[in-house]
Amino acid sequence: MKTVLTIIAIVFFGTLAMAQNVSKEVKVETTTASVALDVEIKKATKKDTKVARLYMFKNSRVKKALAFRTKRNKSKLA
Repeated sequence: MKTVLTIIAIVFFGTLAMAQNVSKEVKVETTTASVALDVEIKKATKKDTKVARLYMFKNSRVKKALAFRTKRNKSKLA
């Protein structure tokens, strides 16, 4: 009984919402502006090259920081 009343209420309020007069769209005046395109292409003469270092030693700080392990990474035995 409760579900039937709920469905009837939903349909009733839905039809009331659809029956309302919605205000029409207001037209807005548009203005146009001319745009001048001045495009200058600059050639880059100096190239910046950045170098990434690869550390060959096991004890380097970077490799230690990247290969960290937490206590929760270890598997538990039952």
